[in-house]
Amino acid sequence: MNFRHLLRMTRWARRPPSMKRVILVAVVVAACLAIAGLEWLDLWPDDFGMRPGGERPRIRPLP
Repeated sequence: MNFRHLLRMTRWARRPPSMKRVILVAVVVAACLAIAGLEWLDLWPDDFGMRPGGERPRIRPLP
């Protein structure tokens, strides 16, 4: 564990985050888990995923 992590934990122990921030973090984590679950169940559309090999879509030049 890094010394910086220890400092951050002591700051959180002395002055915990507000309830709004805790709820915000919980909502973001729940949304990420929901998206990961949809991807794992193969219910996520293929258009929203990554392309294999990291290739980029081709952009056609304007006429």
